[in-house]
Amino acid sequence: MGQPTPLMPHATATWLVDHTGLSFEQIAEFCGLHILEVQAMADDLAGSKYTGRDPVHAGELTLGEIELGQADENYSLKMHKAPVEVTRTKGPRYTPVSKRQDKPDGIAWVLRNHPEISDAQISKLIGTTRNTIGAIRDRSHWNIQNIQPKDPVTVGLCSQRELDAVVAKAAKRAGVVEEVAAPVDGDTRSDKDKLIEELHAERDANVKAAAEAAQEAEAEAWLTAKREAEEAGGVEAAPTPGFAEPPAEDDASSE
Repeated sequence: MGQPTPLMPHATATWLVDHTGLSFEQIAEFCGLHILEVQAMADDLAGSKYTGRDPVHAGELTLGEIELGQADENYSLKMHKAPVEVTRTKGPRYTPVSKRQDKPDGIAWVLRNHPEISDAQISKLIGTTRNTIGAIRDRSHWNIQNIQPKDPVTVGLCSQRELDAVVAKAAKRAGVVEEVAAPVDGDTRSDKDKLIEELHAERDANVKAAAEAAQEAEAEAWLTAKREAEEAGGVEAAPTPGFAEPPAEDDASSE
């Protein structure tokens, strides 16, 4: 594994180009850049102009190491002290300058829509101070007339996931729970019992419908047989069990 690169490789390369006689290859290797990038810096062709950063003052190189490199173009520069990685573990959230003017609007929105969220949670979520939150709450903020509540997610002050997590945590701490609506009809049966009852009713309805259909089919068959018998010679069809033949009308000619 190679040695670490300077904390600001482009700025360091710019300084080495301007203040030393090191070759482009040596500078590119030490800074972890492509040689063409170093060439562009030397020719002022780079798209971005970098302010030089002195690696000797930063402790990443020594003057003796630079002299060794200038004396031998094949020499690879050795880093004297690797840069310390900058990490952020505490303190308020960093907000880009372009978004800082939206902070009061985001604070006002949270105060209006989620009063259960504490000042400490708002401070951490949006990256502000408790004094600012208090001034907006009691309307003593210097710019209170121009503050318009805006969703902090919409204006880019936090993510929806972060906001939801803070709201859920605050609601849990405040003991806010959703009320379960009581049944309107006073029915206290479980969903399982209701489903079983519905299935039973559906089955009974199907049985009743099947019985009625069978009766209708049987009556239709009897009527068909009767008509066929009458057409064949006046022989009456045998009555079907359960169906009585309607009584014949009196012959007006018979006494």
